[in-house]
Order: sequence, then C-alpha cells, then structure tokens
Amino acid sequence: MSLNSCYADIHALPEAIPLFPLTGAVLLPRGELPLNIFEPRYVAMVDDAIKGARLIGMIQPLPNGDGAAAPPLFQIGCAGRLTRFSETGDGRYLITLTGVARFRTVEELDAGTPYRQFRVSYDGFQADLLPGAGENAVDREAVVTMLRSFAEYSKLEIDWASIDAAPTETLVNALAMMSPFGANEKQALVEAVDLKTRAETLVALTKLDMAQRDGDRQQWH
Repeated sequence: MSLNSCYADIHALPEAIPLFPLTGAVLLPRGELPLNIFEPRYVAMVDDAIKGARLIGMIQPLPNGDGAAAPPLFQIGCAGRLTRFSETGDGRYLITLTGVARFRTVEELDAGTPYRQFRVSYDGFQADLLPGAGENAVDREAVVTMLRSFAEYSKLEIDWASIDAAPTETLVNALAMMSPFGANEKQALVEAVDLKTRAETLVALTKLDMAQRDGDRQQWH
C-alpha cells in the first residue's frame, strides 16, 4: 500500500505519535531518512511502531538542549512511515522513514513508555500529502546552479544524471535533508511554508555558508 493511499486525508493521521528527537536529522514529505537505532528506548519505540501505525515523528531538540533526558523541542517536525527495517546481530535496527506530513506539537503525553509521545496537530500541512505540490513555482535552475557551485566549492562528485531526472520536489527536499547546516537553519527548511520558499531558503543558506567559509579561509591566510 502506498503512502498516498494510506493517508489521503490529513485527518486520517494519528494524533498521538512517538517522537524521535535528533539534532541535524530532519525529515520532509516523501523524503527518505535512514537511521541506525541502538538506544534501548528507541529500539522499544521501533518495536511498538512495527506493531502499531508504523509512524514515528522526527523532530529536533532546541539548540543546547540535546543531551538532556527530555530536552525541549522545536515545535514543528515531520511524521514518517517506517518503510524499511532490518535487525542486526547486536540488537540494533537499521530503518528507513519515509516522510508523510509535518506536524506541530500540542502536548507531551504521560504514556508510560521509555520514549516520548506527543499529541500533535497536522493543521496547515494538508498540502504535504500531495506529491509535487508547488513544484511549478520553484526556480529549479537556481537550485541546480547553487548545487553546482557548492559541489565545485566542496570538491564533491555529483551524479548529475540523477539530479536531472529527479522531480523538483524530490530534489529540493533531499537537498534540504542532506544539507550541512546547523539546527536552526535546518529547522527553517522544515518550517518553510511551501516548496518554493524551501528552495529559496536552501539557495540563500548555501550561498551564506560558502561566503562565511571564504571569510574564515581568508582569516587564516
């Protein structure tokens, strides 16, 4: 069963979901996020997700909060469906979450589980369920030009045939998820109101990152 047929309406998504707080790891609709699950509480979370709705919410802790037993969290994350998983011989899970829709946290639940569960709201994120929503408004050429500049600057090898073949939504969301920015910058990409805004934010952040690194290099010469 496809993600789209599972959740054709935002109101079909469960209001109570487990959250996996992880700095720098963000999920976006239809993006794929591989994860190595080894902490006992999150192994338990995956076990329960497999038996239940197979949904896990990815969300970032607020800066300087990661490491606390229950760190304060950003308000907006993305629910992902457990689409692939395998067990290792040492008690870990290797899983892939595929993004379904973003959510806003409402309240933490006293669920009695070793992992945290929250009541969430998907209001305002109905368009997340529509593949390709907003693609026509994106300046794809600007995104690809930015990627070429970043690849040359960072000496990265890119499979340009795959880039050219990727749908615009897939390209923008994958680049946003893989971007090397800090928590606040990555959160801005998650919270972008639409795909066009996310693409523009991604281009602007990348240009700023390269300019800052140029400045740092000049300081050391």
